[in-house]
This record gives sequence, structure tokens and C-alpha cells, in this order.
Amino acid sequence: MSALAEALPPGPLFARAACGGLAMRLNGTRAVLRASAAMWLPVSKTLCAGDLHFEKGSSYAARGQMLPPYDTHETLSRLEAEAEALDPKTIVLLGDSFHDGGGEARMDPEAAARIVRLAYGRSLVWIVGNHDEEGPRFLPGDVVDQVSVETLTLTHEPLPGHKPGEVAGHLHPCARVSAFGRAVRSRCFATDGERMVLPAFGAFTGGLSLRDKAFGGLFTRPPTAGVIGKNRVHCVDWEQLI
Repeated sequence: MSALAEALPPGPLFARAACGGLAMRLNGTRAVLRASAAMWLPVSKTLCAGDLHFEKGSSYAARGQMLPPYDTHETLSRLEAEAEALDPKTIVLLGDSFHDGGGEARMDPEAAARIVRLAYGRSLVWIVGNHDEEGPRFLPGDVVDQVSVETLTLTHEPLPGHKPGEVAGHLHPCARVSAFGRAVRSRCFATDGERMVLPAFGAFTGGLSLRDKAFGGLFTRPPTAGVIGKNRVHCVDWEQLI
């Protein structure tokens, strides 16, 4: 059994979902935190994912740092798998979907065609972020600053203060937990039951410790981490984070 699998069992915020994720009420809205790093809203059939950072590899390559150029297709494969499993009516991408403003132009035609197929028969919403302030110009979907779904407001960058219902990305939360004498670090969801910061969905994205000061002031009480393991999301209390 992995170290992450030995994390505390789900607390009062959560129940184990059949998919291996965690089911919860987020500001009154039913939500499932999935091991893909996406959040599923079953009532409105909305799939949410943040910080895909398409074309990060090609952005680094243009500056002389050669990364394998497969990140966009890998990220798309994971998003397609979620769409196949859940059949969402709406897919909302919470900003920084492209790593920079030129990412859409660098995207190869097959990747663009995959996004067109993903959008067919459903709504695709691109929330703009600090890396892609204009959003895509030629791909299908609506480009917005934020969108309301049920009791939630989906946006890119979390705002300080009490913001019940806010769901954001931007900070790429991750957690370190200790089990069996060793530390394990993984992407995580961060929530106090009223608001949520999603982990980065993209293949080449890094993470910021949930204990970093950047998360200070966002939650009304110490947040719980939904730590992503292999095919499961594990509930980890604030006190267990290292």
C-alpha cells in the first residue's frame, strides 16, 4: 500500500466516491474531487479543470530549454478521458489553459482538432488567466472572466477575504505528507467547505505548498487537502501537512 493510501480517512467534509475521488458539498453544491485533478459537478453536469498550460514545452523550447514536446497531447488525453467517463454538458477551464499568449498559434493541427472534437455537442468555457489574458481566438468555446454554476463562482485567481462559493486555480496547490517515515509530495485540492482552489491539471505544471503564505487569508479555517494519489484522492487534515 502506498504512503498516500495511509492518509487519514475522509473527514466530515467528505465521503468516498465510487470513482476513488472525494464527494462533498462545496458551498451547498454537490462536487466530486477526482484523481485526474478535475472537479465534477454532477447536478449541472459540469467538468472543471484549471491551469492546463498547453504548449508549455514549446514555450520553453523557444527559449532554448528543450523539454519533450508532448505535454499538450498528454493533457488533452487526460481531459478527453474525463469527458468520456462523465459526458459533461459543460467543460469549464479555469484559466492559464495556454502557457503564454502565443500558445494557440504554436499548437499543432491535431491538438486543435482534438479540442474541436471535445467541444462538439457541449459547451466549452475558457476563463482567462494571467498567462492567457486574451483567451484562444480560433478554437471553439466562450471566453469569459468568470462564470457562475449553481452556488459557485468559477474564476482563475483566488481573491483574498471571505469568498464563499469561489472556485479558482492559479496557485497550483500541492501537499507534503509523512507516512512510514518518508515524505510524499503530490498535487492537491484545497478547501474549507466554502471555497476551493483546484490543483493544476496540466502535464508539465509544478506545485506550491499549501502551507505557503500565498494561501494565507483565503480560508475561514485551516483548509483540508484532497491529496491526489494513484486513482484516488485522499483527505488530509491541515495538521498532517509538512
